[in-house]
Amino acid sequence: MNTRKGILFVISGPSGVGKGTVRNAVLSKLDDVQMSISATTRPPRNGEVDGVDYFFTTPGRFQQMIAAGELLEWALVYGNLYGTPCEFVSSMLRKGKDVLLEIDIQGALQVKKKMPEGIFIFIAPPSVEELSKRLCGRGNDSAESIQLRLSACQEEMDHIEYYDYVVVNDRIENAVEKVRSIIIAERCRRKNLNLG
Repeated sequence: MNTRKGILFVISGPSGVGKGTVRNAVLSKLDDVQMSISATTRPPRNGEVDGVDYFFTTPGRFQQMIAAGELLEWALVYGNLYGTPCEFVSSMLRKGKDVLLEIDIQGALQVKKKMPEGIFIFIAPPSVEELSKRLCGRGNDSAESIQLRLSACQEEMDHIEYYDYVVVNDRIENAVEKVRSIIIAERCRRKNLNLG
């Protein structure tokens, strides 16, 4: 028997802050959390499996999903559409499974409008200088791209007020432990238990 409701956990923060690294480490420590699976119009890469890595779909079908309100959020990224299907998340939550969604800030704000009961965790950099070092150190971004991301960072930091928790990613181990602790604490909240 299910003793509690599933909880939607949303991790977001500025580009380059380490959201994906935190997400992967948290998932490796908590095997009873379901990663949200996005729908996309981009073609599958070698080895990717439909329904596991992504829900691969056509641009026409994706537009139908938008029009029918079937997505919690969506965005156009480098010419391809990506979005979070409502039904997948809702069905997991109904089964009592927790769902983890790692997403950019604009997407998180879209999700908050549709599912305000979710738990929103903002991953913040220790400083803009440190974020700049990390972006430069990744080696995947041009100087222009890094500058764009850093100028967007301050605007993104202004959205902290919409989040339930703020975790500063100073050291990855610390950030992961804080996010794991948030998940465990939320699971123990009375409102998330099926008592009686």
